[in-house]
Amino acid sequence: MEVGSNLSLVKSESRAMLAIRHAVRDQIALLPDASKIGVKLGVAVSGGADSMALAAALALEYKENPDLVRAVIIDHGLQEKSELVALATKERLQGIGYRSVEIIRVTVEITDGLESSARRARYEALESFAVKEDLSAVLLGHTKNDQAETVLLGLARGSGTRSLSGMAPVKGIFRRPLLGIERSTTEEACRDLGIEFWSDPHNQDPQFLRVRVRKMLPDLESQIGPGVVDALARSSDLLRDDADALDGYAHGFFESIDPTDIEIEALARLPRAVRTRVLRLAIYALGAPQGSLTADHISPIEALVSDWHGQGATSLPGGVKVERKSGRLSLSRRG
Repeated sequence: MEVGSNLSLVKSESRAMLAIRHAVRDQIALLPDASKIGVKLGVAVSGGADSMALAAALALEYKENPDLVRAVIIDHGLQEKSELVALATKERLQGIGYRSVEIIRVTVEITDGLESSARRARYEALESFAVKEDLSAVLLGHTKNDQAETVLLGLARGSGTRSLSGMAPVKGIFRRPLLGIERSTTEEACRDLGIEFWSDPHNQDPQFLRVRVRKMLPDLESQIGPGVVDALARSSDLLRDDADALDGYAHGFFESIDPTDIEIEALARLPRAVRTRVLRLAIYALGAPQGSLTADHISPIEALVSDWHGQGATSLPGGVKVERKSGRLSLSRRG
């Protein structure tokens, strides 16, 4: 059975599916080896409308090369009978012609909240899968709505420019072709092709901040007017350009210093937006877990440079200690 062979050729040309197929095709064209015969791709599938529509579009694009696509389902084991959802999703993928569908069960060690911990476990599993299968990229089904929600989450958390820039279309092995596609389009595409999809009950649980933000968007649309999702997604693109430029400036400076012993005067000459990035780079270089630093962690370190009045050392995640000594910023880590 060829990938996509069970999908209706007529319905695969529906408005919704055509939009998704074009988005997938455009993303594939950006791959360094896209012009070569044999580019292998993976697609991460949760069973929801977004990832099922993405998987269907990829199947149709690879109809002539079915052995070059791999579908992977990550079972976090966080919900009762999650293994049944994974199996049902696998059957649906096989039903649209996928020859290779792998279910990976991960153990979620909750260290910084359920959502963050599950996300970290999922991406680690996907990266390992990509290496094992020698994939050029793994496609993810995040949509324009997901992007808008991410921007609002960044605003709620006060996390800064990088957080407000949302999800990048390309990050390492991962590609997000649907960031310009609305969730309603993926649902329409699934209905057009008769593809069943799963509705995750976590997406309705208000204990999760993202769910509360998701429920806010329709109210914002009704109160402010249509186009809020588009505006938030567009803002994320602009802010990502700014964040990339500032990150580049910070990395250039960071490469010229000893991250354990930094001259205060040199740091003070930097714009604050660049300086705080350098401080994060230095702290992570000393062993703080990636993603563990918040604005509250960085604020007292920044004060050692810009508001010095004899403060003592500050302890940070990963056992990193930062203190000011003789006009220099000293970073160390407990053995």
